[in-house]
Amino acid sequence: MSERKIRNNGSETKFLHERYVDHDRLRYQRKRILNWDKVSSKKKNPKRLGAFYHQLLRHYYGFLIPQGVRILELGCGHGDLLASLKPSLGVGVDFSSKMIRHASTKHPKLIFIHGDVHEIAFRKKFDVIILSDLVNDLWDVQFVLERLRTMCHFRTRIILNFYNNLWRIPMSIVKRLGMGAENLEQNWLAPNDVLNLIELSGFEKIKRSPCILFPLSILFLTNFANRYLVNFIPFKWLALTNFIVARPTLEGEKVVSERSVSVSVIVPARNEAGNILNIVNRIPQLGKDTELIFVEGHSNDNTYETIQDVIKQFPEKEFKLFRQAEKGKGDAVRLGFENAKGDILMILDADMTVPPEDLRRFYKAIVSGKGEFINGVRLVYPLEDQSMRFLNIVGNKFFSLAFSWLLGQSVKDTLCGTKVLWKKNYESIVKNRDYFGEFDPFGDFDLLFGAAKLNLKIVEMPIRYRSRTYGETNIDRWRHGWLLLKMVIFAAKRIKFI
Repeated sequence: MSERKIRNNGSETKFLHERYVDHDRLRYQRKRILNWDKVSSKKKNPKRLGAFYHQLLRHYYGFLIPQGVRILELGCGHGDLLASLKPSLGVGVDFSSKMIRHASTKHPKLIFIHGDVHEIAFRKKFDVIILSDLVNDLWDVQFVLERLRTMCHFRTRIILNFYNNLWRIPMSIVKRLGMGAENLEQNWLAPNDVLNLIELSGFEKIKRSPCILFPLSILFLTNFANRYLVNFIPFKWLALTNFIVARPTLEGEKVVSERSVSVSVIVPARNEAGNILNIVNRIPQLGKDTELIFVEGHSNDNTYETIQDVIKQFPEKEFKLFRQAEKGKGDAVRLGFENAKGDILMILDADMTVPPEDLRRFYKAIVSGKGEFINGVRLVYPLEDQSMRFLNIVGNKFFSLAFSWLLGQSVKDTLCGTKVLWKKNYESIVKNRDYFGEFDPFGDFDLLFGAAKLNLKIVEMPIRYRSRTYGETNIDRWRHGWLLLKMVIFAAKRIKFI
């Protein structure tokens, strides 16, 4: 303890000052450092009992994180998980000096730092921060999570997994038998405990998923349990680990200034000649610049010629017009997006069932950072007469439940034509499109599945769905219903049952 003096209005005041040291935390950390130094040599054995569990973790993290991003892993161990993700910049931190030495030798292209995660600080911002099986072992989870805020930009994703409380007894038995589970006494956190800590620390959950029902490699049983059973009640309650994906909250701050970004509105149009002038008159000016891109799709009326005439009437506005070589709305949307220059991309159907004025709400939602993929929802407000047939409503309700379960985020209306996202995120979807392939005739699912795969925050925007004032719907509810069912099966295979 030290004493210091200052003068205050001619009088001398004494202050006792001591730098506080949490000796309990230091003892806690030393005990764990000794343990993990001891475990380090055992982890080199590829036939150890926990090796298959860590192989499964690499598989799940590989699904959640695209290659070529900047990754920080806290509690990196030997660095095998970090290396498997093939980052453009990979930094691992661990308080076990033996773990770090082995990791640096084994993965020389990555950066490994010996240190306590309670004390680290980086000026660099990372795209992804991983805490794999770490929160169960931390002295102060909230303190560590709060420190991560300085290492995040607004697109950063925090991805963590942690043990299920129900596995405490099985893991204790395995440890006593000397077969593995070398952990010391753990923070046995329930999912709601972790979600609460995440929220208190300035993050918000994007999605949560239980994983690994059977952590041993026994051919058919392992595959069936970990790919399928773990996704259903009651088996999901028994999963060994829970994954959570979170992002920083903006606390009222905007991602960008509303007047600093440009907007491209893509309007797929087939047999919509009677709506074109109304669309142009009613689309609001958004951001610093708004371009309107029409993509005409083999109309039987004079839609293409009408668009040409309307463009001539508004020389002060910025237009682009394309005619599809292929067919389908999905192709039209891709053609429009490929030729868009805006920072924000919007889709507006030409049937005018969603009023163009509602685009202001979508714009505010994405610029404010409330969401990164804004999806219109037609099934909140009462529908106008004839705006949607009864069987269409029933089908949409069923598919909303199915897709919400599959994507891990609420998606009530997959086929509402109005969707908004950042161009940078669309470019990331395009880069990762090989994972899904060419599968979507609508265009909606290519975007939704891609956004879910990239862990974008999907926000639903309720709109009032209006009746058509011109033309007839291009939707064949039976044929398209069958295609939607195929999309459910496709999503289950590529997103849920991985």
